[in-house]
Amino acid sequence: MRRDHALGVLKQHVTDELVVAVYQTCFDWLAINPRDLNYVGVGAMGQASSHGLGLALANPDRKVLVFDGDGSLLMNLGSLVTISEAAPKNLHHFVFVNGTYEVNGAHPIPGRGRVDFAAIARGAGYANAVTFSDLNFFTQQAGEFLAEPGPALAVMHIEPGEPYPRDYDYIHSPQARERFRRAVTAN
Repeated sequence: MRRDHALGVLKQHVTDELVVAVYQTCFDWLAINPRDLNYVGVGAMGQASSHGLGLALANPDRKVLVFDGDGSLLMNLGSLVTISEAAPKNLHHFVFVNGTYEVNGAHPIPGRGRVDFAAIARGAGYANAVTFSDLNFFTQQAGEFLAEPGPALAVMHIEPGEPYPRDYDYIHSPQARERFRRAVTAN
């Protein structure tokens, strides 16, 4: 399934959730659903899950969605155990798997095609871990997945879609962080 199509499905379910997105998924999400409650943590490869955990613990009454990449998560697999130990029921972690470090030249990740992130998450103690590779099935199941308590992981087997602009100036700007801070503290 195309990443932008999967993000379009998720957009239909996002209201006041905090969304932590990294790298190409971040750029796609910002184009598909620009909003102040999008936390941009690009530049901290591997830290999406840790940032999401911190936000979930600090905001227990609000869902936190993490849009991670497979290469990024490989750099911080230990976060799965930490998340499991903390057991935030409001954390839903999506790993967009395409087998590459996409924004860094599309170099292949280690274990490409062999890593089973759902099995790793279950082994780390996640309450739920599922895999999606078909857009129609994901469309049917997305609401149910998001309704279940976390920590939950959805492995999203994707291919790139529409090439959305990579606005590094915005994602690294103090204004992006200030907009997010104001939006979080206003509610």
